Amino acid sequence: MKMKTYIKKIEFISKNKIIKGVLHLPQTKNPPLVIGSHGLEGSKNSAKQITLANLLPKSNIAFFRFDHTGCGESDGDFETHTSLNIRVNDLINCIDHILSLNLTNNKIALFGNSFGGTVCIQAWQKLILKKIKPQGIVLGAAPIKSSTIKKLCLKENKNNILFSSVFFLQNLYFDVTHKISPLKNILIFHGDKDEIVSVKNAYDIYNNAQKPKKIIIHKNEIHKMNSLKSQQQFNEQAVLWFKKCLF
Repeated sequence: MKMKTYIKKIEFISKNKIIKGVLHLPQTKNPPLVIGSHGLEGSKNSAKQITLANLLPKSNIAFFRFDHTGCGESDGDFETHTSLNIRVNDLINCIDHILSLNLTNNKIALFGNSFGGTVCIQAWQKLILKKIKPQGIVLGAAPIKSSTIKKLCLKENKNNILFSSVFFLQNLYFDVTHKISPLKNILIFHGDKDEIVSVKNAYDIYNNAQKPKKIIIHKNEIHKMNSLKSQQQFNEQAVLWFKKCLF
């Protein structure tokens, strides 16, 4: 029998901005919850967000995907309202709101892709201080230092017009290395040919995180994880990891 997924559009406030997202619920009452944080230029409709929204409810896990401030359908201007701190606040406010709805239980895990992974790392200890204990985390091609990003999205770069170098230094200059040590139950994906975020980030996260931990390096894979083989491995291993953490 095919399991039914209930889809509920959600809005919440983060720093006076309306944030919009979609909650995917399995038939199971009060399931555990995974929250996804998308990449720098991504949205709640990014490929891995949609994939997990389709897969996790089949394993009796709820999944919430949302647009960070200035992205997708949420309020805010992308350049004005893009920073690590703003996105961390979005994630924490998101978790507070979803848990307050009493549609899930209190067991949560995090998924962060690219810059969304950075956001999850930065938010981990803040959540624990709020008595919200993440049970696990899955990261995809996450940078821990902005200095390791190979291709900056700068206005001076005519091939990728986005930020000024001044804006980048003021809002997107970060080093979350010191935030890694509390992480545990962590699964890390990265391509060894990532042209944007150096694969060294994955090894640094793995070496500094607590056990249980696992790293999967995709051979000849770039930042977007284009190959079907890599995508299938991500799908299978991410779902298995979340099940292990949440049940």
